[in-house]
Amino acid sequence: MIDHALFDPATIDPETKRLNAEIVAAHAAQEDPWDLPIAEVRARRRRGTQASPAMPRSARAETLTIEGPGGPLSLRVIRPRLRPGQTARGAYLHIHRGGWVWGSADEQDPWLERIADNCGFVCLSVEYRLAPEHPYPAALEDCEAAALWLAGPGKTELGVQALTIGGESVGAHLAVMVLLRLRDRHKMPRAFRGANLNAGFYDLGLTPSVRNWGEERLVVNTRDLTRFADDYVRAGVDRRRPDVSPLYADLKGLPPALFTIGTADPLIDDTLYMSARWAVAGNGGHTAVYPGGCHVFVRYPGEMSERALELIDRFLTALA
Repeated sequence: MIDHALFDPATIDPETKRLNAEIVAAHAAQEDPWDLPIAEVRARRRRGTQASPAMPRSARAETLTIEGPGGPLSLRVIRPRLRPGQTARGAYLHIHRGGWVWGSADEQDPWLERIADNCGFVCLSVEYRLAPEHPYPAALEDCEAAALWLAGPGKTELGVQALTIGGESVGAHLAVMVLLRLRDRHKMPRAFRGANLNAGFYDLGLTPSVRNWGEERLVVNTRDLTRFADDYVRAGVDRRRPDVSPLYADLKGLPPALFTIGTADPLIDDTLYMSARWAVAGNGGHTAVYPGGCHVFVRYPGEMSERALELIDRFLTALA
């Protein structure tokens, strides 16, 4: 049961309030991203000039190329630092955020370095095809291909057994969709031992919290999330089909999941609804709600982010 006190504004700490105000001001001071060419927004994100500084790229990262449905598919790999004689405890397949439209596999290296070193996992992030050039189901097919490779020849190539999966925002959406495809298309319901799902976008028909959020861009707003869904799913496709919006899927037989969400996230209903359905399906896991946390608040350093990241470390480590 979720503690209702978490949603009391009085529980939001001063650091979080200050951070949220700074994020809103930073977005307000910039050009609206929808007034710019998509290529320009992608370039600005990589340079760290789109609202928030870029996360540093890892000098340890490697690129591994596998065969994907649209051609060669790149996986960004960060291996754990191991002592002589040690082996990796497992692997973590990461799916990046960015609304299916922006973002790339190298934008969150510090998170992957942390999981690699704290959990002993080989971390792989999928460079999936982006919309609107490549609409649904291109991104999902790429992530499915990466998961199948990792659950097959990748285990031997990387020398791992325990597999986990996760992502942030649309990355969490794609992670759940991959688990459903592994279960339904490939008869591999437990190929992955657990899922780390941060602020997922699970209903492309838009939950009430998304529809009612409004214009304030605390990382994202109603317009942003609507445009993301519009660019990813072409007109004429039912947004609430189970193979588009996993909130409406049969969730039985999936692995345990850690759901992470802040109360100041337009996607909070998506996580609360999905985590409840996950529990009813008997899959197990935990839902962590953080007072005042913005969309993917772990992107911003602070005490609350550290608590959330420590819980993610413990959850993933326990799966190995």
